[in-house]
Amino acid sequence: MKQSYLVRFATIALLSLGSVGVIGGGFFLTQAFNHRSETEIVIDNSNYQEIRHNSWSNKTQINHFPATIPLEGTDVRVIYYPGSSEYGRIFQLHMKLPEQQIKKALSEYRDIAKYKYQGGDTNDHANQKNGVPTTFLYTSDLQAETFPSTYEILVLNANNRGSSDFPWNHGDSYGVAIDKIASEIVYWAEEW
Repeated sequence: MKQSYLVRFATIALLSLGSVGVIGGGFFLTQAFNHRSETEIVIDNSNYQEIRHNSWSNKTQINHFPATIPLEGTDVRVIYYPGSSEYGRIFQLHMKLPEQQIKKALSEYRDIAKYKYQGGDTNDHANQKNGVPTTFLYTSDLQAETFPSTYEILVLNANNRGSSDFPWNHGDSYGVAIDKIASEIVYWAEEW
């Protein structure tokens, strides 16, 4: 009889230790995979040149961004999100410029834009006939907002990297959004 109690006790002890091992091992594995460094949004204007010249790998997408923030630029806002497994990469530079520079930028970018929209956001633009994804106004209080109707969104290029049954699932777009009335310009590049 002592032997059957000993077998039961050993069985219960082994099952308990096994359960603790599985639960504990799962916990530690989960922590190990989730403890990787979190991706952060950069909103510090002083990092602009580092992002522009070193962090964004596809230079074609950001050639239209100024090499440095112009001295006459005011109310400058930068946002950079390097991406994660769930979300794409975002880079925007938003600023006010003198009226003459805004007029010059409008003239230059209107001539080379492949797609043109008035106000709205990426969802509005992509859902139009022959539309393409663009961006949101991320540099307005750091939330994804729609561009007011006073903005011209000028897409310099957009590349569909999705499949035929799920177009635009992956891709990129870049360009400028210009508000002539407010004398503002937003340079953007996005990958998803």
